[in-house]
Amino acid sequence: MYENLLLQAGGEGGGLPMFIMLMSILVVFYFFMIRPQTKKQKEQATFMDSLQKGTEVVTASGIIGRINKVEDNIVTLEVGSKTYIRMTRSAISKEMTESHLNVDVKEEKTEKKGLFG
Repeated sequence: MYENLLLQAGGEGGGLPMFIMLMSILVVFYFFMIRPQTKKQKEQATFMDSLQKGTEVVTASGIIGRINKVEDNIVTLEVGSKTYIRMTRSAISKEMTESHLNVDVKEEKTEKKGLFG
C-alpha cells in the first residue's frame, strides 16, 4: 500500500521541471563561466602571436620593458640602458600590459584636472 503511494507521488511531473532546471543551470554556467574564459584565452593567444620588436610590455612578474628581439619561444626585453633579459613568451602578460597603460591614462587625466576638480 505504501509502496504504491510512493510510486505515484514520485512519478507525477517530476522529470520535466527537473530537466528544465538542470538545463537552465548549464546554460547560465556556460555563458557566465566557460565562454568568457575561452574568449580570454583566445585574446591572450593572439597577443602572444603578435609580439614584435619595439612593443612595451609588462611581464607576469611585473618587469616593464621593451621587446628587443623575438625568437621562436624566447623574447629578449630591454629593461634599462643596455640591460637585457631573456624570457619565454608566456611570461608576458597582456592583462598587466593593458592595466599598466590604463593606469598611465588615469594619472594623466588626474594631473590635468588637478587634485580637487
